[in-house]
Amino acid sequence: MRSAAVTPEGDRIRWAELPGQEPPRVYVHGLGATSPAYFAQVAVHPLLAGHRSLLIDLLGHGISDRPTHFDYTLESHADALAGALTAAGVSAAEVIAHSMGGSVAVVLAARHPRLVSRLVLIDANLDPVPRTPGSPGSSGIAAYSEEEFVTGGGWEEVRDRVGPHWWSTMRLAGREALHRSASHLTRGTTPTMRELLLDLKIPRTFLLPGSDGPLPGTDALTAAGVSVVAVPDCGHNIMLDNPEAFVKATAAALTPQD
Repeated sequence: MRSAAVTPEGDRIRWAELPGQEPPRVYVHGLGATSPAYFAQVAVHPLLAGHRSLLIDLLGHGISDRPTHFDYTLESHADALAGALTAAGVSAAEVIAHSMGGSVAVVLAARHPRLVSRLVLIDANLDPVPRTPGSPGSSGIAAYSEEEFVTGGGWEEVRDRVGPHWWSTMRLAGREALHRSASHLTRGTTPTMRELLLDLKIPRTFLLPGSDGPLPGTDALTAAGVSVVAVPDCGHNIMLDNPEAFVKATAAALTPQD
């Protein structure tokens, strides 16, 4: 495990690192998750192994610090991640990022272009979403006020909704971190994450579950050079649900094209 201070107060982002060749690969988890738990199996698969790989936890999540003074916007997450990568001597990384982590990765590539050479987004959030009370994801968490979520029973209600698998890592997140991250994820960015992704000039791939049907806006993404790949036999957690198909799709996305 390695770490770097990423705020003026000294709060630290931590990651598990696997040695290997350049370019480095950076794996970024989604809301309420942690990268080692979600990516360790696929990062060491023969088709992906051999590169220096950082399985990194965003502030407020997993093994990283959980500061309550941090605002947890997508931009702040991206800047903190940039600080950790810079401290680690990372540049021109291939970033593989899931769900909210994909949103952060898009913002990272837009704000810190020297750090990112390729993006593989795994069912990432590209657009703002309405806050929906009772939903198990970010929209349900964001439907609470911060006070309701942190001290008013919202934390416990979400625990009971999300199920034991997601809760096993969500329980590691700071309460303020989880609520603020969800709230800013539902709000999105200006320009939106989709617009930022369309404007990037690096190789970009978007993986989605095949059962979800066509990704909204696929034609515009494809026209902008984004490869949209449907992965069979999986849900939102593609790397966990169908690791073999995920690895094949990701390895293809990371293979330089002549």
